[in-house]
Amino acid sequence: MEKKLFVVKYTSAFGFIKPWTAVRDSETFSQQFLTPSIVEGMEKKLFPELLETKGIHKIKRHRLNYMGIDVQQERTWSKGGFKTSKSGKKWKTNLAIIERGVMIEPHLYLAFENKEDAEKAMQEHLCLCRNEDIILPNELLKLSEADFDEIEGFELLFDGDKNSMFKVGYNRFDDVAEMLGQLKIFGNPIRQSLS
Repeated sequence: MEKKLFVVKYTSAFGFIKPWTAVRDSETFSQQFLTPSIVEGMEKKLFPELLETKGIHKIKRHRLNYMGIDVQQERTWSKGGFKTSKSGKKWKTNLAIIERGVMIEPHLYLAFENKEDAEKAMQEHLCLCRNEDIILPNELLKLSEADFDEIEGFELLFDGDKNSMFKVGYNRFDDVAEMLGQLKIFGNPIRQSLS
């Protein structure tokens, strides 16, 4: 008998996933996948009893899709706060304007092994890395692994062949250890409709 997954679908009008590249990039889009530390952070928000436990224990799979990316400007400054200096007759600051992408109409699917965990997740909102980008649960699905693989979107696999993985950042939950993943794209992750 095929194992079933209990899947919570979260939706929102927009969502931002912080890229792990340096903020001084002249232009960068949001990552189109969730890193291990992002998934672990979501799990700790949904299940605060796991706050003192390292690793991902309850979220077994995930999938992310959206309708498009809107590029927005953001003002930033380097670590240490705002600073000014004078060079000749010109004043300089450490302020910069960068461009980042915000996902339009993201759908996030989190898969759990048991119904109780999924039902608990259905009672909680999540954020895609920034507190103002709230996504809300709106559907609980019971799917086989094969049915889950029919959901279109991006999924970063955290386990597997290290030769097929690439570096996706540093894990704030694991002493800033390197994070690796293998990006899988299922179908067309850029949806054409709201559903």
